[in-house]
Amino acid sequence: MISGDSAQMQSFSNDFAGDAESVVQIGAMHGHINLPSPNRSLPLPRQLPLPVAGFVNRVEIVAALDRLLATESGTGGVSAIAGPPGVGKTALVMHWAHRVRDRFPDGDLYVDLGGYGPSAPLSADQALDSFLRALDIPKEGIPATLAERASLFRSLVTGRRMLVVLDNAADTATVRPLLPASRGCFALITSRSSLAGLVTREGAARVTLDVLSPSDAVELLVQVIGDARVAAEPDAALRVAELCGHLPLALRVVAERAVDRPRLALADLVAELEEEQHRLDSLASGEDELSDVRAAFSWSYRALSAEMQHAFRLLGLHPGREFGVEAAMALLDYVEPRVTQRLLETLCATHLLHEVSRGRYRLHDLLRTYAKERLREEVSAKGQTLAVRRVLSWYLLTTDSGRKAILPHSHEVPLVPAGQLQIPAFNDAEKAMVWFEVEHLNILAALDQALDTGQYDIAWKLPVVADGFFELHSYWTEWEAIHRAGAEAARILGDRLGEASNVFALGDADWRGGRPESGMANYESVIAYGQEAGDAWLTGFSFRGLGLIHEQLGNREEAYTCFRSALEVFRSGGLRRGEGMALLSLGEHAALLGDFQKAASLGAEAVEVFVEAHDEWSAAWGTRPLARALMELGRSAEAQVLLERAGATFERFKDRRSLAMTLAMMGDIHQGEGDSSAARHRWCEAAELYEAFGEDSLGGELRAKAAEAE
Repeated sequence: MISGDSAQMQSFSNDFAGDAESVVQIGAMHGHINLPSPNRSLPLPRQLPLPVAGFVNRVEIVAALDRLLATESGTGGVSAIAGPPGVGKTALVMHWAHRVRDRFPDGDLYVDLGGYGPSAPLSADQALDSFLRALDIPKEGIPATLAERASLFRSLVTGRRMLVVLDNAADTATVRPLLPASRGCFALITSRSSLAGLVTREGAARVTLDVLSPSDAVELLVQVIGDARVAAEPDAALRVAELCGHLPLALRVVAERAVDRPRLALADLVAELEEEQHRLDSLASGEDELSDVRAAFSWSYRALSAEMQHAFRLLGLHPGREFGVEAAMALLDYVEPRVTQRLLETLCATHLLHEVSRGRYRLHDLLRTYAKERLREEVSAKGQTLAVRRVLSWYLLTTDSGRKAILPHSHEVPLVPAGQLQIPAFNDAEKAMVWFEVEHLNILAALDQALDTGQYDIAWKLPVVADGFFELHSYWTEWEAIHRAGAEAARILGDRLGEASNVFALGDADWRGGRPESGMANYESVIAYGQEAGDAWLTGFSFRGLGLIHEQLGNREEAYTCFRSALEVFRSGGLRRGEGMALLSLGEHAALLGDFQKAASLGAEAVEVFVEAHDEWSAAWGTRPLARALMELGRSAEAQVLLERAGATFERFKDRRSLAMTLAMMGDIHQGEGDSSAARHRWCEAAELYEAFGEDSLGGELRAKAAEAE
């Protein structure tokens, strides 16, 4: 429950303006608000990242993939591309996938499973969640379990021609639920592992990608530094390729640096690389994944300016798989976006960084490992800690900035100094929501990094300010997990506010998850803290949450006592939205007891509070129980007008669950007034929404009502 209930966003309109009496007795509305049925057709996802520039060779493997696609045409297919790091697995797949993209008219899906990245690998649950959202499944309709998600995914892509790319898979268990199992689809998986299980059970065609042949490695050099230089010194070119381990990543890094020195003979380049390798021999070992590329990376790195070296090192500390310019600014302690942008572009030009999409960057795993190696050698522990602190603080403060745009009445906690960090101010809720959708995996990674590095203050505050984002987007598993981590971090610090703030959210999670005893215990512990500390927000909303559980259990008197306590706390603390939510709960309680006059009065008072707080979503949400009470009092026309306005609000905020509930209630009103045609229309609209959420039983009940009304 966000701030004690569901989502609320700041976007005031005049739909609900007026005092409490006018809210209840509003006159007839001219015109009609059209609430369209949801579009159930699948979108056309095009998720492939940009291909790597300068891809060369691999002719035989590309041809093998072409043959496999031709052979499997109409029957589906799975291909696993295995090989060591830096060998070019992702580059190959992106090159081939873009080449055959037009063979898949229903779109392409891509996910980096991060099996070998800096943060925790994506689970199959998380990957399926991203696929289902890309296929326009409402967040409310994404199933809770892995098996249900996999089943829904397979159902959605059946009969379609889609390309599915699963990059950087660590194991077969993660991959298996993500396979489309459809005759028209083709799946490509990259991994350092052989993924033998996919070959034996799923019949995947395995392609092992080795280092480039000497001739192909030289051809890559030709592509980058030109045929004339290579042709003039063919033996030196072969030796350069050898010193780069015949790995495409290392070859590109060295070749791009050689381009910047056009007068450098390849023989001199060989001498410099051999000297670098000799200098670094003491670092190499049989288990060292950098042994084949360290000299190439080091030679290129040492040619960078001091500023560029500094940037490259610190970028290795970013907690996530990819990052934007603003996060890079925080790491580097820069204040000018254009300066940072140019620096990142320069690193991309040297192949020490890769731009995966406009304004989003990624370090290859091997380059990140090398950057961290340089950090250990060249940057003090204090310098590293300060850089990590800056980027974690940026994620905390930016998330809180988004919270203020979306949930201005949610719980505020003391944060950390911004210093010279550039924190965006979101102009509206929609922009903040888009930012979160792009960054939510980095927020999870930042939380893990805060815990790993002992920055426990950020570790408990980040879940609190991110709470509403995770709930609004229905990331239920992550929502509960971040608060468990936050509560533990606060306990380590002995910070009672931090512990209570996260335990309150766990009470919400228990309430939603059907664990009433645990939920009551969590709320009661927060009430004890809140009363002692004088925290009206935590105390009031915990009383209200406790009341909701009691009401759910049929403990009517206990529920009423909790709601009254919440109202008193909110009023004494001057928390207007909390006051409105407590009034709303008291009104719904009165309705359960059959006192609809009191329910309507309390509901109108609650809506008035929300209107005064410029809280449009909550005003719309409060309208529903108010309308129900008005229906019972024989004032259906007023209820209908209010529900149409509430429905328009839910439509605008893309709150499709609340919209479905509102449409169903509107159908009830139409039927009560004898307008069966309008009732059937609204019930069918609501049914279609519920079915999109996977709640077929509710949809079926509404369709049955519509059929009976014919």
